[in-house]
Amino acid sequence: MIETNLAQTVNATNDSGSVYDTNVKYLLSDKQILSRVLKYTVDEFQEMDIKDIPGCIGDDIEIGARPVDAGLSNLGRVKGTVTEDNIPGEGIIYYDIRFTAYPKKKEMKILINIEAQKSTDSGKLGYHLENRVLFYLARMISAQKQTEFFHSDFDNLKKVRSIWICMDSEETEDSIEEICFDRKTVFGNRRNSYHTDLMKGIIVNIRGEAESSPGKAIKKSQNVLIAMLEELVSRKDASEKKRILEEEYGMTMTTELERRIQIMCNWSESIIERERRAAKIEAKIEAGKEARKEALERMIRVNITKEQILSMGYTEAEYKEAESALYTNA
Repeated sequence: MIETNLAQTVNATNDSGSVYDTNVKYLLSDKQILSRVLKYTVDEFQEMDIKDIPGCIGDDIEIGARPVDAGLSNLGRVKGTVTEDNIPGEGIIYYDIRFTAYPKKKEMKILINIEAQKSTDSGKLGYHLENRVLFYLARMISAQKQTEFFHSDFDNLKKVRSIWICMDSEETEDSIEEICFDRKTVFGNRRNSYHTDLMKGIIVNIRGEAESSPGKAIKKSQNVLIAMLEELVSRKDASEKKRILEEEYGMTMTTELERRIQIMCNWSESIIERERRAAKIEAKIEAGKEARKEALERMIRVNITKEQILSMGYTEAEYKEAESALYTNA
């Protein structure tokens, strides 16, 4: 039997971190996934039936990676390209996923950006993620000049939504946050104020397996979107993951989606095995270092000269460290 697009996506293998990151983007860009992201994060889609949302997603889905796979159905992703926003003097930024959506047929157009974010730790990033979200929103607004509107026709600005799927939350921190551009009167009264809802950042905080107990499942989130996304990126095997997405979330396993899920699962298994091997190697190295240090200390205790010890292959740094340890413990 020929597999559908969603089905094939779950079953390939790769061996580089960049390929894994790219696959996450392509997996998230599947219209079935995008539909659920839009329904539970963008107000204009919340009252819509999930089956009607794919038809509201434009055929301009851009993903920050190449190549484009042929033969995708209208349930799969649409277009892969380099998604850059280049403004002279401001540098280039690359969006993970960009597309347009039309919640009221063609009456309304919203520009959507989705980012897959591994870490939200400002210590690791070197900045606060909220500031980056604001920067992306501002660029999505300013980039509309000469594309969505011309000259001073600012009322033709389209709404922008930047949705960040963050994957490093603790077990009790599954949440969805909004960063909004708001208006308030700080003095006096003003009637008939023009309400603007142009910019909104949405941060979806999902959780992984507990670091202290790898493989241990966390309690299922009460939020449908978060629960689905956590299943999508979990370390469960491909067949189980596909079953859950079909039975619990009503997805159709197209060839493309299945292939990507398989890549995720195979890569997760590869990561686990690499971590195990690395841990064993690290343990052996540490054990070797400790044995080497103990041998050096014994030689120093029995008054073997420094020159003799160095001639055996020990380094000056090792000798000083062992000597310092002996004096400290004396």
